[in-house]
Amino acid sequence: MAATEFLAASHASTEALRTASLLKTLQVNALINGVKGTGKRTLARVILPNAVTLDARDFDNVLTALESNNEVVLTHIDHCPNITLLLERIQSEKVRLIATAASDYLSDVLRDFFSVKITLTPLEERPEDVELLLEYFNEEANRVFGLENDSLPLTNKPDLRDNAYSLRKQIYFERLMGGIGEAEVIQVMERYLQKEMGSNNDYRKFLHLYEVPLIRTGLKMFKSQLQLSERLGLNRNTLRKKIADNELYGL
Repeated sequence: MAATEFLAASHASTEALRTASLLKTLQVNALINGVKGTGKRTLARVILPNAVTLDARDFDNVLTALESNNEVVLTHIDHCPNITLLLERIQSEKVRLIATAASDYLSDVLRDFFSVKITLTPLEERPEDVELLLEYFNEEANRVFGLENDSLPLTNKPDLRDNAYSLRKQIYFERLMGGIGEAEVIQVMERYLQKEMGSNNDYRKFLHLYEVPLIRTGLKMFKSQLQLSERLGLNRNTLRKKIADNELYGL
C-alpha cells in the first residue's frame, strides 16, 4: 500500500490491524498475504517498525543481512529461490521474521513455518477503506503540489486495478490535471511523441491522441452524435467513421 500508515475502516482491515498490533509484543513469525497494493508491507511495519526490509528475490543480500539483524521484514517470500535454506538460516540466526506474499499457492514448508497468517483482501472488497484512502491521498497530493487543502471528487470511479497503488496514482494525476493548461498539454504530448515517433505513418498513427479525448468528451457533453457532429463541424458519417476507427479506445 502506498500510504505510510495502515489505514483501517472496514471490518477486515480493522481485524488485520488488531492482529498486527497484538503481534508487536509476541516473538512469533507471521506471514501477510494479499495481492499487490493491499497494504502488506505497511502492515508488516506496524508489527516491526524498526526492522530492516528486504526483498526475498535478492537472495544473497538477504542471507548476508540475516547475520546482523534480529528482526526482518521480508517481501516476496513466495518468490524466494531457495526457501529451505532461507528458513534454516532464519532459525539458526534466531531472527524474527514478518514476511509478505502475493500468491495464495504457498508451499507446505512456508505454511508450516509461520504460526500466524494474515490475509488482506483487495480494496474492491473493502469500500470503507477506499473512502479513507481517497481522503489520505488527496491530502498527500495537496502537500506535494502545494494546493489548497480541499478534496476534489474523482471524475471517474476509483481505479482499484492495483489497489492502493493505482488509486494513489489516479488521485495524483487528477489533482495535477486540475491545474493543467494548453501549454502543459502540449508539453506532455511532445515528451510522449519524442519517445514514440519514428515510423513512416506517424500522422495517422498518433491522430487518435487528439480525436479520442475530443470525441469522448463531446459525447459526454452533448449526449448525441448528431449534436456533436454539428459542434465539431463534421459530417455525421465522418464522425461515425472516426468513432468506429477508434473503437479500440472505448468510443
